[in-house]
Amino acid sequence: MTPPPPARQPVSSTAAAVGAKIRLRRQQRGMSAAEMARRAGLSKATLSQLESGKGNPTIDTLDAIAIALRIPIADLLARDADTGPVYRPATEAEPGEVTRELLRRISSGNSLEIWRLRIQPETELAGVPHATGTIEHLLISSGSVTAGPVDAPQDLGPGDMLAFAGDAPHFYRTGAEPVDITVVFASPIIT
Repeated sequence: MTPPPPARQPVSSTAAAVGAKIRLRRQQRGMSAAEMARRAGLSKATLSQLESGKGNPTIDTLDAIAIALRIPIADLLARDADTGPVYRPATEAEPGEVTRELLRRISSGNSLEIWRLRIQPETELAGVPHATGTIEHLLISSGSVTAGPVDAPQDLGPGDMLAFAGDAPHFYRTGAEPVDITVVFASPIIT
């Protein structure tokens, strides 16, 4: 009796998107699959698997492909912007809980991430320095907070916006009321 064929693994949307980007960039450069594989140090079968979205490349493999294509690695990972509206319904925070929610990731020359940060009353939260060159933008939705670089904090209220170097130590401190902040991180894409 012949054993049944192995179950097919579903193609992940990320793998499919990365594979489509590899194929598109290769074709835009008029490069054959054989030439692309040679330049990246991969077998043609591996490249075919990646382009079809069935592979699971390592960072080193993606880096080799990006170098062969002469593009930043982030270009292979960035999703194209949605053309329609993106809706993220509000969620409730548990009493006493600090929540962080990734709301959207946008890339184009800089990597942009939009987060919601909710901090309960009488809370101080240290901000961990981000990658070199990152700019952190705070937009206060509700409440009041003292935030920003450790050496130059700013008192902020609803509607206030603050942008500062996120690659240095920074913090957030609330008073008697909770605060709701939209945080945008803009990080340079290193080429």
